[in-house]
Amino acid sequence: MATVAQPQSSSRIRRIPLTRGQWIFLWLLVLSILINYMDRGSLSVADSYLKSEFHLDAEARGALYSAFFWTYAFCQLLSGWLVDKFNVNRVLAAGFFLWSAAMLSTGFATTVGLLIGIRLVMGIGESVAYPSYSKILAGNFHEHQRGLANALIDAGCKLGPAIGMLGGVIMAAFGWRSFFYIIGGLSLLWLLPWSFFAPKDQALVREQTGRVPGYAQICRKRAAWGTFFGLFCSNYVWFFMLTWLPGFYREHLKFSQSEMSIWGSVPLFVVAVSTVIWGWVSDRLIASGRSPNTVRKAFCVVGLLSSTILLPAAIVRDPNLSLVLVCAAGFGYGIFSSNLWAITQTCAGPWAAGRWTGAQNFVGNLSGIVAPWLTGYLVQQTGQFYLAFVIVAVLCVVGALCFGVVVPKVETVCWD
Repeated sequence: MATVAQPQSSSRIRRIPLTRGQWIFLWLLVLSILINYMDRGSLSVADSYLKSEFHLDAEARGALYSAFFWTYAFCQLLSGWLVDKFNVNRVLAAGFFLWSAAMLSTGFATTVGLLIGIRLVMGIGESVAYPSYSKILAGNFHEHQRGLANALIDAGCKLGPAIGMLGGVIMAAFGWRSFFYIIGGLSLLWLLPWSFFAPKDQALVREQTGRVPGYAQICRKRAAWGTFFGLFCSNYVWFFMLTWLPGFYREHLKFSQSEMSIWGSVPLFVVAVSTVIWGWVSDRLIASGRSPNTVRKAFCVVGLLSSTILLPAAIVRDPNLSLVLVCAAGFGYGIFSSNLWAITQTCAGPWAAGRWTGAQNFVGNLSGIVAPWLTGYLVQQTGQFYLAFVIVAVLCVVGALCFGVVVPKVETVCWD
């Protein structure tokens, strides 16, 4: 098992392969985030059923989708503190149990109020995920290993909603509630292998070491605010794709439920493949002697600027061309997301990774409250998606500036 990773110089270094133990718990983390994102994006897949059964217009559905993020965003600070204070493996397991139980319970909801309550609980459970991942990766992986490790986790978060979108086929055959029963029940089985294969050393860094910076110290760092607002902008793009692309496919491209389930998942698979490719490439570049600062920043900036290709997807009338453009934007987003969290883990170091990630995810996921509701409001008012796509494109550019300019340098900050 790897020890707490230390910063490495930009000179050529010996590439250290992952151990068997690292691979096992890394794949368990990938599976956990796949389930995480399948769960959080599940309501948008059931959009047409919810619209019919609960008589919800676009604005009301947008408010329902954003409910998850009220607790998810505001619990990030608590979760960041928890993983730095207690055994991160147990914190992650507790959160996983809570969000999987909420997924299972969704199938029993009979009112909009119950749906909202369940989504709030799911947000609490899922809030522990990214602070836990950053804590584990910062403590168990070297700089030249984190690109691929983060990319695989990021691929899991893209595959989750992609596979969940295919769940529309299950809904069409057996009813929308059956999907939540099946996924929620089976997900709980993940806890069994995690109890055996979770990392045992790490990153079980304790606050009593006296080296854990508080939130006030973190917020005094310019790099922190660059990552905070950069994540807000990039998450807006992702949450728009996660919550409203299914509706865009149905209402603008005129896809049927079955067509949406199959073709609508393609851009998400493209993002997943892209992030793995570019995560691997970034690690190879750093191992060959390229500066982590140059590599990580370049990938983030180029990736976000490439994602602006989403805008013409809302303009063209040909559904096939529109889908191709969404896929191209997804490929660009994968370039960005492959290196996003590697920047945070390097800047924070293993001692502050949990809290920095918690604070970053708090600010970043406020966009999860705004994006679903604002998109629903604009669609309701204008009858089209154009303005929603314009906002997405603008935030891609602003996010690129945050990572490229506001973050001064990708290196471990000094906490003295």
